[in-house]
Amino acid sequence: EIIMRAFYGVALITGIVIMNVHGIAVLSILHKASAALFIVLLIVLFINKLATNKKAYHEYFVIESFEAGISLSGTEVKSIRAGGVNLKEAWVTIDDGELIVKQMHISPYEKGNIFNRDPLRVRRLLMHKREIMKLSAAIQQQGMTLVPLELYLSGSRVKVAVGLCRGKKLYDKRDDAAKRDMQRDIERHMKEQRR
Repeated sequence: EIIMRAFYGVALITGIVIMNVHGIAVLSILHKASAALFIVLLIVLFINKLATNKKAYHEYFVIESFEAGISLSGTEVKSIRAGGVNLKEAWVTIDDGELIVKQMHISPYEKGNIFNRDPLRVRRLLMHKREIMKLSAAIQQQGMTLVPLELYLSGSRVKVAVGLCRGKKLYDKRDDAAKRDMQRDIERHMKEQRR
């Protein structure tokens, strides 16, 4: 109910009307600009990205993405909120029906003294058993891999976006680089045209 009141307050400011129809909140958008502002506010308020694995997007095609919780100690959470996390070399495996993230570096918290843990320790990811079984089947049959894509806050909890990925070949990487260069040239040309 508190969240609905917050939505209602933001909606009044941005020009969006919320109606309660049979217990379901229905948004009636009055202006396109206010809808875009509302979506941006929702993203900023409720999802706070802490780290992104840019290398994963360069090395792999992301087929599907899943949300997973992560088992952390208190000093690790404080370090993550301070920006002391690196997902670059991290990868996910399935051991005995559990998702395990390996090589995710969380820097020791400055004020954590004896409560700090090993920065590269193995951490357990929290997902439903049926989702883990689905991922396990996809990895075994289709030759895919699991990679942590990003770390973010959902409310007060740290979540991990785990991607079901297929590796890129060298020519795929070249194609992506060519597309990025072409897009950059188009944007530069459009900017010059506006002047």
